[in-house]
Amino acid sequence: PPPAAPRHPRSMGAPGRDGELRRTFPAFTPRALGEDGGFAETWWGNAWVDALERGALDAKRLARGRGYAEQGNVDAITVTPGLVLAYVQGSRPRPYRVQVRLRTLDDADWDRFLDSAADRTGHIAALLDREMPHALAEGGVRLLPGPGDLEPQCSCPDRGHPCKHAAALCYQTARLLDADPFVLLLLRGRGERELLDALSRLSAARAARAAQDRGPAPLPGVRATEALAPRRLPPLPAPLPTPPHPEQPPVYPAAPGGPDPFALDQLATDAAGRAHALLGTGRDPVAELTLWQDAVRLAAARPGSGLTAATRSLYASLAAAADRTPADLARAVAAWRQGGFDGLAVLEEPWDPPAGRFDRARPLLLAADLPAFRPWRNRLTHPRGHVQLRLGRDGLWYAYESDPGADDWWPRGTPDLDPVGALTGLGASPEG
Repeated sequence: PPPAAPRHPRSMGAPGRDGELRRTFPAFTPRALGEDGGFAETWWGNAWVDALERGALDAKRLARGRGYAEQGNVDAITVTPGLVLAYVQGSRPRPYRVQVRLRTLDDADWDRFLDSAADRTGHIAALLDREMPHALAEGGVRLLPGPGDLEPQCSCPDRGHPCKHAAALCYQTARLLDADPFVLLLLRGRGERELLDALSRLSAARAARAAQDRGPAPLPGVRATEALAPRRLPPLPAPLPTPPHPEQPPVYPAAPGGPDPFALDQLATDAAGRAHALLGTGRDPVAELTLWQDAVRLAAARPGSGLTAATRSLYASLAAAADRTPADLARAVAAWRQGGFDGLAVLEEPWDPPAGRFDRARPLLLAADLPAFRPWRNRLTHPRGHVQLRLGRDGLWYAYESDPGADDWWPRGTPDLDPVGALTGLGASPEG
């Protein structure tokens, strides 16, 4: 059999092994050359690129490496203290293993760096915003490399300093530094959490020492006779009179992708009316409503009849918020417009009325030459099943209609104390 093709790892990245002192970054996508020709975007990223280019011995290798970086030939990058690792795809099928070394800082350097960072709170805030202040990076401890500080190594046979594969990794590392300057601090030997914890402790210790040096501030004194003397507070001003009516809301402009200005106007008008009622009576008229009942009330308050495109959108959003369907909401709106809160209760809550008004309704219907309606709980249904009367807890009769033989009842007409009056205008004749 033919010899098997050599197998090699596709990536050096192992995010599962990452920790405080090891970070793996996915490969960058190919990028186009910027208008100004610069590879990095931040001053510290450009300082890294400057150290690479000023320490290079062959400009052509640098150009080839930059091209590799821009084409996305650098795989996932792993950063540990003093080391950047990645596979870089060159002209051969097998990628090359590349690493770039940078000297880590010793404990004394880190102590000076922490003191410099804690001297100004703006330095810590800038680091948290993923910014690197000039004074912090170029102060007593130099964080950024200079020419010759970067030590590249590559598994390719090219012995250039650096080879094009190492140059590509250095260019892509500048993009890492653009996005997160803590990558530079990790290269110098300390992880982000360790640094932030140390800065927090140092800042707290300095604040405590400063407070101790200042001593307690003297408290202003008051003579006991003045403190214990009886005082009469001035009366509260009289409340302003309640306005006669709520004001009109402003006109809301329509914006692409923004909320419906008509819906905003409706909500603002409703909120103003509720606030006016609360100011005048001390009670919110809709405070006791459930989410579903309030959704029905808002939909019923929208003027007009028929389901326009805007109304369908409103019904769909309100119904979804209450976990109902738009058809449920449309039927409930018809009931609300028929009798308000009591009309909605008649639609959704069958109940057993006491003897009296309900029992007298059937003789009244027979006396009006109507057929004998079938009773069930608080409902009387025409024998043909297309007209129904429902007695509400408010003592009113509510008329409903449905297609014959279908159990699809919709509120119709105006509620009335008289069951015959509630059927006025509906098809409830003896033959109908």
